[in-house]
Amino acid sequence: MPLLRHLGRLPYVATWRAMQEFTDKRGPDTPDEIWLLEHDSVFTLGMNADAKHVIATTDIPVVRVDRGGQVTYHGPGQLLVYALIDLRRAGLGVRDLVTALERAVVNYAARYHITALCQQNAPGVYVANAKLASVGIRVRRGASYHGLSLNVNMDLEPFQLINPCGYAGLPVTHLAMLGGPTDLVQVADGCASELLYLLS
Repeated sequence: MPLLRHLGRLPYVATWRAMQEFTDKRGPDTPDEIWLLEHDSVFTLGMNADAKHVIATTDIPVVRVDRGGQVTYHGPGQLLVYALIDLRRAGLGVRDLVTALERAVVNYAARYHITALCQQNAPGVYVANAKLASVGIRVRRGASYHGLSLNVNMDLEPFQLINPCGYAGLPVTHLAMLGGPTDLVQVADGCASELLYLLS
């Protein structure tokens, strides 16, 4: 069973480098970990993301990283769930992990009578066609890192400066707008319990 680590609010780049280091140094017996945290404001571009999806520049940094997917925004009030898992040892494929991350959000939202859905051709979780959570992972040496971002109770304005996940005009929502919980620690605990169940 993966170890859960509540890490609070951390800068993005330092956390990304720490995930890479963890993955590079892990051995066959290294326990899997799930990191639960939030970030200072940052836009991130996936490996093959098109920079034109950043519509306007501001003082929010833009960082190109080694996950899949296009551009997204991270900021205070958003939960990050980073899954550092030896996929081969766990018997999981990439699609299995992505599905588990998405289903964890869908199942957690259902606790609060929020109908969240996954879309076949667009990774992530949606409520009435507005994006609630994004997924992007990287696999190296048979192990995953990066993971899921779930909008809990945050300023959504920065999403107006990008085409979220490469989709122009894609609406974005958060749990607070949907009548869900607003406490990040509460949401982290709930989503983590759903994810651990799905991975067990």
